[in-house]
Amino acid sequence: MSKTVVAKYMVNGERFEILVDADGAYEYITGKKTNPISVLQAEEIFEDANKGKRQSQEKIKKAFNTEDITKIADTILKHGNVPITTEQKAKLTEEKRKNIIQIIATNSIDPRTNAPHPPQRIENAMNESRITIDPFKNANEQIDAVIKKINTILPLKFATAKIEVTIPAEFSNRCYGLLKQYGLKSEGWLNDGSLKATVEFPAGLKLEFFDKLNSYTKGSAVTKDLG
Repeated sequence: MSKTVVAKYMVNGERFEILVDADGAYEYITGKKTNPISVLQAEEIFEDANKGKRQSQEKIKKAFNTEDITKIADTILKHGNVPITTEQKAKLTEEKRKNIIQIIATNSIDPRTNAPHPPQRIENAMNESRITIDPFKNANEQIDAVIKKINTILPLKFATAKIEVTIPAEFSNRCYGLLKQYGLKSEGWLNDGSLKATVEFPAGLKLEFFDKLNSYTKGSAVTKDLG
């Protein structure tokens, strides 16, 4: 059986608390649930939930710029202190770690080679730097701190790849969806029916893009790196 716990959030020294179902709250902050109201045990904002002391509407509106319980509960659940088990915390921390590694791998390259860093290399650098991941903090909000710590071990450069692609007529229709998936910026048809296009995407996806393009066109596409 799940139990009721108190999720807490502080704004300018003021305390805001909600009563939530423990398992439901965990499912919400991990994305398995999408409606914050569904995890509330009471649709109230408290100053002290254990004493049943409600927070004033004036302070609620000042802190959250809204009185909408859905938006307030979402903020508290995503950015506040939500009691979870040791096992849940470890699982959530690992999920955030994987998200951070994927974001860095997708959007960065090694400035020495202009090639993407494999995720395992990024993970090794994080381990060596003894990076601490906050399980309750958004992955994107932790990226800068992680990069700052691992940059001395693993040089990183965040960059965008811009590729000009010419695809033979027989493969053009098949490849159109792929080009849109990777950020189609311009397109034009040549006299021989070939498709000439420009795509732009995070530099860390360059090898993945070339692999898929070669597979779709049997290696017949012509590419030009525009930087």
